[in-house]
Amino acid sequence: MPASKNFADHAVAEVDLDLSPFLKRYKDGRIERLLRSTPVAASENPANNRGVATRDVVIDHSTGVSARLFLPSRAAMAAGSRRLPLVVYIHGGSFCTESAFCRTYHGYATSLAASAGALVVSVEYRLAPEHPIPAAYDDAWSALKWVGSLADPWLAEYADPARTFLAGDSAGGNITYHTAVRASRDGGNMGVNIEGMVIVHPYFWGAKRLPSEEAWDGATVFPPNGVDWLWPFVTAGQAGNDDPRLNPPEEEIASLTCRRVLVAVAGKDTLRERGCRLLDRFRDYYARTGGEATLVESEGEDHGFHLYSPLRATSRRLMASIVDFINQPPAPELDDSLHWHVSCEGKKIGRTTTSAARTAPRPMILGVPRRPFMDVFGYGMDMKRHCSGSSSTTCMAYATSKIGGGRAKSASPKKNYGLFSGTVWPNKQAYKGPAAALPGARHVIKNMW
Repeated sequence: MPASKNFADHAVAEVDLDLSPFLKRYKDGRIERLLRSTPVAASENPANNRGVATRDVVIDHSTGVSARLFLPSRAAMAAGSRRLPLVVYIHGGSFCTESAFCRTYHGYATSLAASAGALVVSVEYRLAPEHPIPAAYDDAWSALKWVGSLADPWLAEYADPARTFLAGDSAGGNITYHTAVRASRDGGNMGVNIEGMVIVHPYFWGAKRLPSEEAWDGATVFPPNGVDWLWPFVTAGQAGNDDPRLNPPEEEIASLTCRRVLVAVAGKDTLRERGCRLLDRFRDYYARTGGEATLVESEGEDHGFHLYSPLRATSRRLMASIVDFINQPPAPELDDSLHWHVSCEGKKIGRTTTSAARTAPRPMILGVPRRPFMDVFGYGMDMKRHCSGSSSTTCMAYATSKIGGGRAKSASPKKNYGLFSGTVWPNKQAYKGPAAALPGARHVIKNMW
């Protein structure tokens, strides 16, 4: 037998759990994180980061929880005595990868701060499996309490605690929701008022799959069987998919005190229907109590597309929807109407507001990172094809990732991202049990006009 084959067999045997492209766990306990992008240093000079100053702070020295602050200098100067909306952002990565300091989320938070004219606090929480759930929940809660203390000079000088938003994507969307619930129950004296919540492609699931989750064609990012096994892994085997933290009960939704929520879903995402059904439940609750629920659907896109292709038209429209949501003037009383109304074809047909019109900051979307990142989802950047000349560092071609495939040409007509690959999955079945999912119509912003 060739030596190379012996080496390959030995390498496979060492792997205890393969959650590609997030991480691999080896039998000796080692953890190899696969999905990551290059760390970016903070700089208080806004000229170094497209007009947004950044600085890092340690929130809790005992746990190491920290955050990166993003202050848009132009918005801060233009505001004068008027303070900026405050966004506490919680990054995604399946609870076990990525960072507030990595290029992907540094770039996204920069765009969000500049586009919304908001002070963004991006939370660096502890990751599983070294720190299983609920560590991430506790860290996000610590960050929110720290924000409410206004201990940082940027927060004290520029932030408007009465206009605080919680936001996050994927696993960060799940953490964001639970932070809002905890704030509603325990946060009366925090010093901040959570005006709204933004959850993008949020990770929610259940013990029983929905009909749309039964099949996987190999082309979408998240295979259902991989999602089945994620939660037991990040909770160190202490919880299954019947955990109410994956399928919020009605009484928990009814405990929320924030009166506005935006849920963004992607048309091809395995998690799409979970997000839509959660939005329905927000809508039904607000219809009884007063509030605003908005769904933004990006048709033809998959999970996390906006992070890896920020210059796409759909990415820009998603950002514009979030900016509009954050910059709506707070109303004394909110009814159950949505701010955007669309026809069934997805064409925008009108808009209603509960207060006077305002002028939103012009969206600023960062382009391709100056250094390559691991394009594990194969999104790439469509704008690369339109770049001329080889000297432009922002138009460089990215190498195809060995984990999930990239934009390189392939004989296969479909990508198989193998998101949860390896011998651990084939014989596993989904957990059985009830799933609370309420049917009903919903108002949506089709992210396509």
